[in-house]
Amino acid sequence: MAAKVIDGKALAEKVRAGLCAEVEALRKKTGSVPCLAVVLVGENPASKIYVNMKEIACEKVGMKSRKIQLDESVAEKRLLDEVKALARDPEVNGILVQLPLPRQLREQVVIESVPPEKDVDGLHPFNMGRLLAFADPLFVPATPKGVMALLKEAGAVLDGANAVVVGRSNIVGKPVAALLLKENATVTVCHSKTGDLAAHTRAADVLVVAVGRPKLVGADMVKKGAVVIDVGTSKMDEKLVGDVDFAAVREKAAAITPVPGGVGPMTIAMLLDNTLSAFKRQKGLL
Repeated sequence: MAAKVIDGKALAEKVRAGLCAEVEALRKKTGSVPCLAVVLVGENPASKIYVNMKEIACEKVGMKSRKIQLDESVAEKRLLDEVKALARDPEVNGILVQLPLPRQLREQVVIESVPPEKDVDGLHPFNMGRLLAFADPLFVPATPKGVMALLKEAGAVLDGANAVVVGRSNIVGKPVAALLLKENATVTVCHSKTGDLAAHTRAADVLVVAVGRPKLVGADMVKKGAVVIDVGTSKMDEKLVGDVDFAAVREKAAAITPVPGGVGPMTIAMLLDNTLSAFKRQKGLL
Protein backbone atom coordinates (compact mmCIF):
# COMPACT_ATOMS: atom_id res chain seq x y z
CA MET A 1 0.00 0.00 0.00
CA ALA A 2 1.30 3.46 -0.93
CA ALA A 3 2.58 5.67 1.87
CA LYS A 4 0.58 8.43 3.48
CA VAL A 5 1.55 11.74 1.89
CA ILE A 6 2.28 14.28 4.66
CA ASP A 7 0.59 17.45 3.44
CA GLY A 8 2.84 20.35 4.42
CA LYS A 9 0.60 22.89 2.71
CA ALA A 10 -2.44 21.88 4.77
CA LEU A 11 -0.50 21.84 8.03
CA ALA A 12 1.10 25.21 7.26
CA GLU A 13 -2.36 26.65 6.56
CA LYS A 14 -3.52 25.44 9.96
CA VAL A 15 -0.48 27.06 11.63
CA ARG A 16 -1.06 30.32 9.73
CA ALA A 17 -4.73 30.40 10.76
CA GLY A 18 -3.68 30.17 14.42
CA LEU A 19 -1.04 32.88 13.92
CA CYS A 20 -3.54 35.15 12.21
CA ALA A 21 -5.94 34.92 15.16
CA GLU A 22 -3.16 35.53 17.68
CA VAL A 23 -1.71 38.50 15.76
CA GLU A 24 -5.16 40.13 15.66
CA ALA A 25 -5.61 39.56 19.40
CA LEU A 26 -2.20 41.12 20.06
CA ARG A 27 -3.01 44.09 17.83
CA LYS A 28 -6.11 44.77 19.91
CA LYS A 29 -4.20 44.29 23.17
CA THR A 30 -0.98 46.18 22.38
CA GLY A 31 -1.82 48.40 19.42
CA SER A 32 1.01 46.86 17.40
CA VAL A 33 1.84 43.69 15.45
CA PRO A 34 5.03 41.66 14.91
CA CYS A 35 7.48 42.94 12.31
CA LEU A 36 9.99 40.80 10.39
CA ALA A 37 12.93 42.52 8.67
CA VAL A 38 14.63 40.63 5.85
CA VAL A 39 17.99 41.71 4.45
CA LEU A 40 18.58 40.65 0.85
CA VAL A 41 22.02 41.07 -0.72
CA GLY A 42 22.29 40.90 -4.50
CA GLU A 43 19.99 39.53 -7.19
CA ASN A 44 20.04 35.77 -6.56
CA PRO A 45 16.77 34.67 -8.25
CA ALA A 46 15.96 31.95 -5.70
CA SER A 47 16.67 34.30 -2.78
CA LYS A 48 14.41 36.98 -4.30
CA ILE A 49 11.59 34.44 -4.61
CA TYR A 50 12.02 33.30 -0.99
CA VAL A 51 12.03 36.88 0.29
CA ASN A 52 8.90 37.73 -1.68
CA MET A 53 7.18 34.63 -0.30
CA LYS A 54 8.07 35.72 3.24
CA GLU A 55 6.67 39.20 2.61
CA ILE A 56 3.39 37.78 1.30
CA ALA A 57 3.17 35.30 4.20
CA CYS A 58 3.63 38.13 6.74
CA GLU A 59 0.88 40.14 5.10
CA LYS A 60 -1.52 37.19 5.11
CA VAL A 61 -1.29 36.74 8.89
CA GLY A 62 -1.39 40.46 9.65
CA MET A 63 2.30 40.93 10.42
CA LYS A 64 4.48 43.72 9.09
CA SER A 65 7.54 43.05 6.96
CA ARG A 66 10.46 45.20 5.99
CA LYS A 67 12.88 44.43 3.16
CA ILE A 68 16.37 45.89 3.03
CA GLN A 69 17.88 45.38 -0.44
CA LEU A 70 21.65 45.78 -0.80
CA ASP A 71 23.91 45.55 -3.85
CA GLU A 72 25.78 42.34 -4.64
CA SER A 73 29.08 44.22 -4.14
CA VAL A 74 28.17 45.65 -0.72
CA ALA A 75 31.01 45.94 1.79
CA GLU A 76 30.72 43.81 4.91
CA LYS A 77 30.77 46.89 7.18
CA ARG A 78 27.78 48.37 5.35
CA LEU A 79 25.80 45.15 5.78
CA LEU A 80 26.73 44.91 9.47
CA ASP A 81 25.69 48.54 9.98
CA GLU A 82 22.28 47.76 8.47
CA VAL A 83 21.85 44.78 10.80
CA LYS A 84 22.91 46.89 13.81
CA ALA A 85 20.33 49.54 12.89
CA LEU A 86 17.60 46.88 12.74
CA ALA A 87 18.81 45.46 16.05
CA ARG A 88 18.34 48.88 17.69
CA ASP A 89 14.93 49.50 16.10
CA PRO A 90 12.18 48.72 18.65
CA GLU A 91 9.66 48.33 15.81
CA VAL A 92 11.57 45.35 14.39
CA ASN A 93 11.04 42.06 16.25
CA GLY A 94 12.78 39.57 14.00
CA ILE A 95 15.79 39.91 11.69
CA LEU A 96 16.66 37.50 8.91
CA VAL A 97 19.65 37.86 6.58
CA GLN A 98 18.83 35.83 3.48
CA LEU A 99 21.46 33.20 2.71
CA PRO A 100 23.62 32.47 0.76
CA LEU A 101 25.67 35.67 0.76
CA PRO A 102 28.16 36.89 -1.88
CA ARG A 103 31.77 35.74 -1.47
CA GLN A 104 33.15 38.95 0.03
CA LEU A 105 30.85 38.59 3.05
CA ARG A 106 31.71 36.27 5.93
CA GLU A 107 28.51 34.36 6.61
CA GLN A 108 29.26 33.50 10.23
CA VAL A 109 30.23 37.09 11.10
CA VAL A 110 26.94 38.30 9.65
CA ILE A 111 24.92 35.62 11.48
CA GLU A 112 26.56 36.59 14.77
CA SER A 113 25.72 40.26 14.20
CA VAL A 114 21.99 39.53 14.67
CA PRO A 115 21.13 39.74 18.39
CA PRO A 116 19.92 36.37 19.75
CA GLU A 117 16.56 37.85 20.82
CA LYS A 118 15.83 38.88 17.20
CA ASP A 119 17.49 35.85 15.55
CA VAL A 120 14.29 34.28 14.19
CA ASP A 121 16.43 32.08 11.92
CA GLY A 122 17.86 30.43 15.07
CA LEU A 123 21.40 30.42 13.66
CA HIS A 124 23.23 32.60 16.20
CA PRO A 125 25.67 30.53 18.30
CA PHE A 126 23.67 31.44 21.42
CA ASN A 127 20.52 29.83 20.02
CA MET A 128 22.31 26.99 18.25
CA GLY A 129 24.36 26.22 21.35
CA ARG A 130 21.30 26.12 23.58
CA LEU A 131 19.59 23.83 21.07
CA LEU A 132 22.51 21.40 21.10
CA ALA A 133 22.61 21.54 24.92
CA PHE A 134 18.84 20.82 25.17
CA ALA A 135 18.59 24.15 27.01
CA ASP A 136 15.59 25.67 25.21
CA PRO A 137 16.90 28.19 22.67
CA LEU A 138 15.00 31.41 22.09
CA PHE A 139 14.39 30.18 18.53
CA VAL A 140 14.69 26.86 16.70
CA PRO A 141 15.65 27.20 13.00
CA ALA A 142 12.48 27.29 10.91
CA THR A 143 13.08 24.31 8.61
CA PRO A 144 14.03 21.86 11.41
CA LYS A 145 11.09 23.13 13.46
CA GLY A 146 8.86 22.41 10.46
CA VAL A 147 10.37 18.94 10.04
CA MET A 148 9.48 18.08 13.63
CA ALA A 149 5.91 19.35 13.16
CA LEU A 150 5.56 17.18 10.04
CA LEU A 151 6.85 14.12 11.91
CA LYS A 152 4.27 14.75 14.62
CA GLU A 153 1.56 15.14 11.96
CA ALA A 154 2.61 11.79 10.48
CA GLY A 155 2.32 10.12 13.88
CA ALA A 156 5.99 9.11 13.86
CA VAL A 157 7.15 7.44 17.07
CA LEU A 158 10.52 9.01 17.88
CA ASP A 159 11.18 7.58 21.34
CA GLY A 160 13.71 4.79 20.76
CA ALA A 161 13.49 5.07 16.95
CA ASN A 162 16.48 4.80 14.66
CA ALA A 163 16.65 8.19 12.94
CA VAL A 164 19.01 8.96 10.07
CA VAL A 165 19.71 12.50 8.90
CA VAL A 166 21.42 12.85 5.52
CA GLY A 167 23.14 16.24 5.50
CA ARG A 168 25.06 18.11 8.21
CA SER A 169 24.40 21.78 7.46
CA ASN A 170 23.93 24.30 10.25
CA ILE A 171 20.59 25.29 8.74
CA VAL A 172 19.01 21.82 8.63
CA GLY A 173 21.09 18.72 9.34
CA LYS A 174 22.67 19.56 12.70
CA PRO A 175 19.56 21.19 14.25
CA VAL A 176 17.30 18.34 13.07
CA ALA A 177 19.69 15.82 14.61
CA ALA A 178 19.62 17.72 17.93
CA LEU A 179 15.82 17.89 17.92
CA LEU A 180 15.54 14.17 17.20
CA LEU A 181 17.99 13.40 20.01
CA LYS A 182 15.90 15.52 22.34
CA GLU A 183 12.93 13.27 21.48
CA ASN A 184 15.01 10.20 22.47
CA ALA A 185 15.68 8.92 18.97
CA THR A 186 18.99 7.20 18.23
CA VAL A 187 20.45 9.51 15.59
CA THR A 188 22.96 8.89 12.80
CA VAL A 189 24.13 11.86 10.73
CA CYS A 190 25.37 11.02 7.23
CA HIS A 191 27.19 13.32 4.79
CA SER A 192 29.35 13.37 1.66
CA LYS A 193 32.15 11.40 3.34
CA THR A 194 29.87 8.65 4.69
CA GLY A 195 30.76 5.21 3.37
CA ASP A 196 27.86 3.04 2.12
CA LEU A 197 25.10 5.59 2.63
CA ALA A 198 22.43 3.03 1.73
CA ALA A 199 23.42 0.77 4.64
CA HIS A 200 22.63 3.63 7.02
CA THR A 201 19.42 4.81 5.39
CA ARG A 202 18.02 1.26 5.19
CA ALA A 203 18.25 1.05 9.00
CA ALA A 204 16.18 4.21 9.54
CA ASP A 205 12.71 4.20 11.06
CA VAL A 206 12.76 7.95 10.44
CA LEU A 207 14.74 9.32 7.50
CA VAL A 208 15.37 13.06 6.94
CA VAL A 209 17.21 13.94 3.73
CA ALA A 210 18.60 17.46 3.22
CA VAL A 211 21.46 17.63 0.74
CA GLY A 212 20.05 19.12 -2.47
CA ARG A 213 20.88 16.18 -4.73
CA PRO A 214 17.86 15.24 -6.86
CA LYS A 215 16.48 11.73 -6.29
CA LEU A 216 19.54 10.67 -4.30
CA VAL A 217 17.49 8.24 -2.21
CA GLY A 218 15.69 5.47 -4.07
CA ALA A 219 13.37 2.72 -2.86
CA ASP A 220 16.28 0.31 -2.35
CA MET A 221 17.71 2.71 0.24
CA VAL A 222 14.60 2.90 2.43
CA LYS A 223 13.30 0.54 5.11
CA LYS A 224 9.75 -0.69 4.62
CA GLY A 225 7.43 1.32 6.86
CA ALA A 226 9.84 4.23 7.40
CA VAL A 227 8.72 7.84 7.75
CA VAL A 228 10.58 9.92 5.15
CA ILE A 229 11.00 13.70 5.27
CA ASP A 230 12.45 15.20 2.08
CA VAL A 231 13.95 18.65 2.67
CA GLY A 232 15.84 18.93 -0.63
CA THR A 233 14.71 20.95 -3.63
CA SER A 234 16.31 20.86 -7.06
CA LYS A 235 15.27 21.58 -10.64
CA MET A 236 15.11 18.56 -12.95
CA ASP A 237 13.58 18.78 -16.43
CA GLU A 238 12.07 22.13 -15.43
CA LYS A 239 10.29 20.52 -12.47
CA LEU A 240 10.97 20.91 -8.76
CA VAL A 241 12.06 17.59 -7.25
CA GLY A 242 13.40 16.47 -3.88
CA ASP A 243 16.35 14.41 -2.66
CA VAL A 244 14.06 11.37 -2.52
CA ASP A 245 12.61 9.52 -5.52
CA PHE A 246 9.06 10.21 -4.36
CA ALA A 247 7.14 7.84 -6.65
CA ALA A 248 9.39 4.86 -5.92
CA VAL A 249 9.83 5.45 -2.17
CA ARG A 250 6.13 6.10 -1.64
CA GLU A 251 5.47 2.44 -2.43
CA LYS A 252 7.70 1.37 0.45
CA ALA A 253 7.47 4.04 3.18
CA ALA A 254 4.69 4.47 5.74
CA ALA A 255 4.62 8.25 5.25
CA ILE A 256 6.49 10.70 3.05
CA THR A 257 6.59 14.43 2.30
CA PRO A 258 6.18 15.58 -1.31
CA VAL A 259 8.30 18.18 -3.11
CA PRO A 260 6.89 20.73 -3.54
CA GLY A 261 4.20 20.95 -0.86
CA GLY A 262 5.99 19.29 2.05
CA VAL A 263 8.71 20.97 4.08
CA GLY A 264 8.75 24.27 2.13
CA PRO A 265 5.40 25.69 3.32
CA MET A 266 6.19 24.67 6.90
CA THR A 267 9.51 26.55 6.85
CA ILE A 268 7.77 29.87 6.23
CA ALA A 269 5.00 29.09 8.73
CA MET A 270 7.59 28.33 11.44
CA LEU A 271 9.51 31.52 10.62
CA LEU A 272 6.32 33.50 11.24
CA ASP A 273 5.78 31.55 14.47
CA ASN A 274 9.30 32.51 15.59
CA THR A 275 8.61 36.16 14.73
CA LEU A 276 5.44 36.09 16.82
CA SER A 277 7.40 34.61 19.74
CA ALA A 278 10.02 37.35 19.37
CA PHE A 279 7.30 40.02 19.52
CA LYS A 280 5.69 38.52 22.61
CA ARG A 281 9.04 38.13 24.40
CA GLN A 282 10.05 41.73 23.61
CA LYS A 283 6.66 42.96 24.85
CA GLY A 284 6.99 40.97 28.08
CA LEU A 285 4.13 38.67 27.10
CA LEU A 286 6.10 35.42 27.01
